[in-house]
Amino acid sequence: MLGITGTVLAVVFYAVAAAELWALVDAVVRPTQAYVAADKLTKPAWLVILGLALATNIFLGSLIFTLVGLIAACVYLLDVRPALSSVTRRR
Repeated sequence: MLGITGTVLAVVFYAVAAAELWALVDAVVRPTQAYVAADKLTKPAWLVILGLALATNIFLGSLIFTLVGLIAACVYLLDVRPALSSVTRRR
């Protein structure tokens, strides 16, 4: 039995991993030129950042790596993704 604390930590772990995976998949499907047009880091840079965030969260599971990965995913999802969407929006 995990107990309530273990269950809460497991839910948080899976939620953070899901956010990181969502950010990584979104970064993969966006066109490379959109990153330059939106004046953001390059696509390969974001793929490395988000890929490492997800990998360290899954394989290391350390609290500090989980927090850093969550911050990276939040920056991508809340700042970069909307900028990319505005650049690639069809008119």
